[in-house]
Amino acid sequence: MKKIFIAIFGLTLLTGCMTTSQSVLGTANSQVATRNYQSRMFDTSDKKMVLRSVISTMQDLGFIIDRADETLGTVSGTSFTNNSKMTVSVRPSGKKQMLVRANASAGLHEITAPAAYQNFFNALSQSMFLDAHLVE
Repeated sequence: MKKIFIAIFGLTLLTGCMTTSQSVLGTANSQVATRNYQSRMFDTSDKKMVLRSVISTMQDLGFIIDRADETLGTVSGTSFTNNSKMTVSVRPSGKKQMLVRANASAGLHEITAPAAYQNFFNALSQSMFLDAHLVE
């Protein structure tokens, strides 16, 4: 009986130390890959213009702006049509570029589809182009 208890305890200990193929946060993508499709560089040093374009783009995509902070360079919004939230941060990268990073979630789950972020950045690029060329 004692040997069976030791064997069961040993197996329990070994299985408790096994690793899984999923990462700690439950995503299959590495953090570098995720950050890659959530981020874009824009050739401008005008942080205010980028923040205004982010706000316009989010509103065009159906988001209601919850909070915008120029000092921190963040904009957060909620879309009630598809139960999602998005936070976008803008920060300088060097003297002539701005790094824009978006992070979105639907309900309690992070949106991990690169196409969703690509659509946002395409719309943001168009908005920034139109703002730079004063097209209304």
